[in-house]
Amino acid sequence: MKLSYTILYVQNVQASIDFYQAAFGLNLKFKHEGGDYAEMQTGETTLAFCGYDLADQVVGRPYQKPSFERPIASQLTLEPSDVKSAFEQAKTAGARVLCEPEIKPWNFEVAILQDPDGHLVELAKALS
Repeated sequence: MKLSYTILYVQNVQASIDFYQAAFGLNLKFKHEGGDYAEMQTGETTLAFCGYDLADQVVGRPYQKPSFERPIASQLTLEPSDVKSAFEQAKTAGARVLCEPEIKPWNFEVAILQDPDGHLVELAKALS
């Protein structure tokens, strides 16, 4: 079995596309003509955005939406070539800073941000 998709439920799909392009340099792979679903080019596992209205139909019951004050208990991790420059780019694009870049005891450089919907995004790279 392999992980094929990570789908984030978002307030505004186009705003999420714009943010992830500006903050992390990701390119759009697909956007549904209705505008309520999109996929980004992220390698083998697809990162997708699903608008809340469509997500409500898909899930069919109440679910926890993330917020800045109370993020949901999950995170998306991206591996940039340079954590510090990727962090600065994301911050300039409007990401909310939770943890500045730092070297962790397990020899990774890590920074943690939130996207405009409150999803946790980690920038992490193993150090040689």
